Amino acid sequence: MDILLQQIINGLVQGSVYALVALGYTMVYGILGLINFAHGEVVMVGAMVALTVLQTLLAAAVAPALAVLFSLIVAIFACMALGYSIERIAYRRLRNAPRLAPLITAIGVSIVLQTLAMMIWGREYHAFPLPFANNLHAFGGAIITDVQLMIVLVALLMMSGLMLLIHSSNFGRAMRAVAENPAAASLMGVDINSVISGTFMLGSALAAVAGFMVSANYGIVHYYMGFMLGLKAFTAAVLGGIGNLRGAMLGGVVLGLIESLGAGYIGDLSGGFFGSNYQDVFAFFVLIAVLVFRPSGLLGERVAERA
Repeated sequence: MDILLQQIINGLVQGSVYALVALGYTMVYGILGLINFAHGEVVMVGAMVALTVLQTLLAAAVAPALAVLFSLIVAIFACMALGYSIERIAYRRLRNAPRLAPLITAIGVSIVLQTLAMMIWGREYHAFPLPFANNLHAFGGAIITDVQLMIVLVALLMMSGLMLLIHSSNFGRAMRAVAENPAAASLMGVDINSVISGTFMLGSALAAVAGFMVSANYGIVHYYMGFMLGLKAFTAAVLGGIGNLRGAMLGGVVLGLIESLGAGYIGDLSGGFFGSNYQDVFAFFVLIAVLVFRPSGLLGERVAERA
């Protein structure tokens, strides 16, 4: 029972991160019908920028809480600028191109960002400093840390704030209008380019927070860290229903639980033949199963009309 509860806690923590990243995929797909495979690298850039700023501030003897907050804010704005640049430079001219063109471009942008990060920060793993004590808390025989609690709480707050923004603000209404029918929204006075750029920036801000969370939880940062995380978040978006915001949140949590429970019990189920290091396999089993048996996802797919 203790192992089950521990794996559920681990799954909720991991699923919260997947959900935040999956929201970036699903918002862009809901408006453009585009899979932004460079989104995982935006997560990585956010983590790298946060690491650099945090190390600099701690070396300058800035108060730990202020250093953490400022490094997160800088990472968010850096990723928002990166998201805007990706949309403006790589995708804008391809909106009416065949679907294969933006897909290949997205993969190219991902490789470029990985290479640039490798050139700037190097190939090695970097330790992510935690300037405060990461206390352990016992809960029903399981253990959860301060960082893990913060990850779940912050993710819930950000997802709630995003839903409030989408459904209660002028920008959110513009996003929904563009997702429903870009041509009609343009005729009603909606600035399509601004809405699409804003969507990329909003998704990138969530990615920056996710990158900070992953780095703080595992204590390491690497130029390749966004690739696998991005694939799993994409799987979560497909699982919940690509283009569906609630689906992305649900898919992230469900995928996190499946992966964690699978990693916890695969050894027993396979008689020790497989270990927890095979946990990545579960995400791709889920992706294959969803594409074969329920391509629209758990909550249904929403696709943008092409102008």
